[in-house]
Parts: sequence; C-alpha cells; structure tokens
Amino acid sequence: MQGRPAPRAFRPLRALGWALLGLAALAFVLVLLFAVVAPPVTPTMLAERSRLGGIRHEWVPIEDVAPVMARAVVAAEDANYCLHWGFDMAAIRLAIAEGGQRGASTLSQQTVKNVFLWQGRSWPRKALEALLTPLAESVWSKRRILEVYLNVAEMGPGVFGVEAAARHWFGVGAGDLTPAQAARIAAILPAPRDRSPAEPSGFVRQRAAAIMDGAETIRRDGRAACFQG
Repeated sequence: MQGRPAPRAFRPLRALGWALLGLAALAFVLVLLFAVVAPPVTPTMLAERSRLGGIRHEWVPIEDVAPVMARAVVAAEDANYCLHWGFDMAAIRLAIAEGGQRGASTLSQQTVKNVFLWQGRSWPRKALEALLTPLAESVWSKRRILEVYLNVAEMGPGVFGVEAAARHWFGVGAGDLTPAQAARIAAILPAPRDRSPAEPSGFVRQRAAAIMDGAETIRRDGRAACFQG
C-alpha cells in the first residue's frame, strides 16, 4: 500500500531539504577530493577572470615553496595556526570584546572561503564557512590546508597563489623567495589589490618587518611544527 503524497504546503520544504542534503553531500565529496587533488579553480578566480579577462595562477607543491614563505603567511594571518582546530576562540573573544573591529578569521577559515565560497561579508557565507571549516580540519592535515591556501589566495590583482605572486612581484619562483620578499608578499594580505610588495608603502614595509620577526619566532618556539617537516 502506497503512502499518501505529502501535502502540497510541505512540498517546497521537502524540496529545500533535499537540495540542502545534496549540497552537503557535494561539499563532503569535494573536501575528500581536494585532500589529494589540487582545486582547479575557485569562485574568486572565476570572478576575477571575468572582470580582468584573465588571471595568473600556477599550482606548486608546498615542498617547492620556500619554508620562510609558509611561516610568513602563518605569522601574518594566524600565528596560532598549529594550536587550534579551525577556530581561534581566544581571537574570537577578543574580536567580540573590541566590537568586531579586529579580525578573527583563521587560515583554515580563509582556505575554506577561498576554495568553496564567495568574497564579502554576509551571514550566509559566514554560516557556510563555519560548517565547512571543521569538515576540512577533520579531513585535511594542517600542512595540506596551508598548501591549499598558499595556492589559491589572491596575492595581487588577478594573481593567485604564491608561485604566480613570486614571479609577478619579484621574478623568481616560490622556492627562491628570500625572507624579506616572503614577508612583503604576506604583508599585502588581506588587501592584495591595493598594496604592492615590489614597491611597498611605509605601512607594508613596517608590517613586513613585523612579519619577518614573527616568522622567525614561530620557527623557534615550535608553532610551525604542524606544517613544516
């Protein structure tokens, strides 16, 4: 005996439920896939390609990135990267205490945003980011998360990833970056379209100097252990 069809009023809710379930399944599959396969493109890359007519991007394994570049990005964006599970609760509490004027987004959150979501501030995007970050942290290693970030983050107008950034700004490969060059690239985050590592402003120079010190500090105190072999 067949069950009764769902009342018409509930059919949109059922359809929405199936759609959300399908999106969740797709996200899970992509997270599993990208644990071993390089993400071919991101929403931001597609948007910039449409806006500019083209982008610069070349994937490079983290083994071929100068170790100081990885440390510089962590020092600049998330110094406690090896100590949290995707969310830095101390930074979040501090941001709330300061009225939201301070950023509290971790590298794990930024990687999820860059790979799967869109730019800009909105509650739907933040909610999806909050759901996807623990999933990525549970499937990807810290080294893999950082590797993906280094390859998909925008590091100049239409310039994505550290290999393209190193060649665009300094004419060298990612493996040949000096500590000063690495710090300057990290210093233009998170505003890569408005700052230049090659012709740095006073602010970029000052920030780069602080990042160089921070990169050396996390090397000495062990906070780089989770991503550097």
